[in-house]
Amino acid sequence: MLFFLLSIHFYCHTVKLFFIQVAPSSNVSQSYLKYKQIYPDRGTILDRNQQPLALNRKTYLVFAEPKIIKDISTVTEKVAKELSADQASIAARLDPSLSWVKLAEGVSQKTKKTIEALKLRGVGFEEQSQRYYPEASLSAHLLGFVGKGKAGEPIGYFGVEGFYEQDLAGLLGFVKSERDLIGRPILIGDQEKIDSENGRDLILTVDKTVQNIAKAKLKSGLESYQAKEGCVIVANPNTLEILALTCLPDYDPNLYYDSNDQTFNNQSISSLYEPGSTFKPLITAAGIEEKAIKSDSKFDEKGPVTIGEYTIRTWNNKYEGKISMTRILEKSSNVGMVYIGSKLGKNNVKKYVEEYGFGQKTGIDLQGESAGYIRDYWADIDYATVTFGQGIVVTPIQMVRAFSAVINGGNLMRPYIVKAMKTGLTTQEVKPKLDKKILSQKTSDIVKKMLVSTVEHGEYKWAIPEGYHIGGKTGTAQIAIGGKYDASKTIASFIGFAPADKPKFIALVVLKEPKSSIYGSETAAPIFFEIAKELLYYYNIPPSN
Repeated sequence: MLFFLLSIHFYCHTVKLFFIQVAPSSNVSQSYLKYKQIYPDRGTILDRNQQPLALNRKTYLVFAEPKIIKDISTVTEKVAKELSADQASIAARLDPSLSWVKLAEGVSQKTKKTIEALKLRGVGFEEQSQRYYPEASLSAHLLGFVGKGKAGEPIGYFGVEGFYEQDLAGLLGFVKSERDLIGRPILIGDQEKIDSENGRDLILTVDKTVQNIAKAKLKSGLESYQAKEGCVIVANPNTLEILALTCLPDYDPNLYYDSNDQTFNNQSISSLYEPGSTFKPLITAAGIEEKAIKSDSKFDEKGPVTIGEYTIRTWNNKYEGKISMTRILEKSSNVGMVYIGSKLGKNNVKKYVEEYGFGQKTGIDLQGESAGYIRDYWADIDYATVTFGQGIVVTPIQMVRAFSAVINGGNLMRPYIVKAMKTGLTTQEVKPKLDKKILSQKTSDIVKKMLVSTVEHGEYKWAIPEGYHIGGKTGTAQIAIGGKYDASKTIASFIGFAPADKPKFIALVVLKEPKSSIYGSETAAPIFFEIAKELLYYYNIPPSN
């Protein structure tokens, strides 16, 4: 028996040496151990209601073994036709001296079957997993896309795909096998396999229905107001769960290679702009918190204010005499805000700008966020203009975060996109995170009422859903070009919340360079109220009256 086992072992060893050392003798390789990576399934991405936003679908890699192909020209012609590829390109790859070459990736099952039916010796297939976005461009800037790394490996870029690359990608496995000189596996040689570990599934805070509403209204608004670009963010102001986030123009992540880097940037977290009058409630809240003003305190709006060589006017250069702090917000008085800033004091103005989180990243879990900046040196004019949102740059997500703190009881929350991660049968929930408390509940309640009054008694009448109380503020900021403001080019915005007594959602609409009107009240605000109307219906929120 022992003799028999030794004979078998000797035979196997001899055959192995034959494959490695003898047949064939040309093109001797330096190594006979071959490693093949096993790619794990990338984690899927679902919305908060388990609706799919990013999936994987089965495709095929088509390869050839030129050394065993007898008729290269026939294979070239037939494969090129079925792959809709250039014959010269296929022919160049089918070098008879090569053992294995890749001909195409991402090939559908239908094309695979067609090529298989041709029974071409030396042509084979490997199953692959390809990222697929069933809603195409719906959530492009939220999701990002999966492209290729330097070695051709799949890598997530931008959005959730980029931020959670390590969680989604999983862990590579591999197979190590001994090969003969022409690359064929030696069945009796050394074999080792380590299985891959699939990526985690992500469940987002985003609601696909709300995302659809936000994008449809933004798209319609861009066309109506002839704006260059725009963004909408909808969030729960109490937790800063992002319910929708969309910017236009966008792209189809399935066809990311047809777009460019500029389109990939998520403007809602990376683009800096002057917030204009949407900033006024933040300074007003600070003034109330510091007991520098009350909502019914009076200010004598007599005319323009001069600070150094600069003159500050109201937007329409009209002045009402004695008005309340609430009226300052209602009529969006710049000179009134300069008064509030003077009562608050320079140190507190700067302190609250920092307390609201400007000049810092919000920490949102999306790739590509910008921190913006706060100037180091503040002149007298800077303390004045910041009270009405000029001379400071912010990102849209920073504004949503700061404004939410004003209406949610003073809590500066961290915005987030991923609600839960699933690994196998285990689900890990992500909880809302409070970064700091900056205002009291009392201040928050007062400013909410002021903002409802701003909507109901402002300079412009909007289509407010009947029976509902909605709070909000417009913003119109000129764009600085070459060191000077261009009055014809503006960032128009509106930020609002509903229902006012217990906000279910906050939404910010930002339009760049609308042409039909330069004002946020006539462009961004109508888009907000159209979104709000649909969300009140979607959430089944009854009227207050």
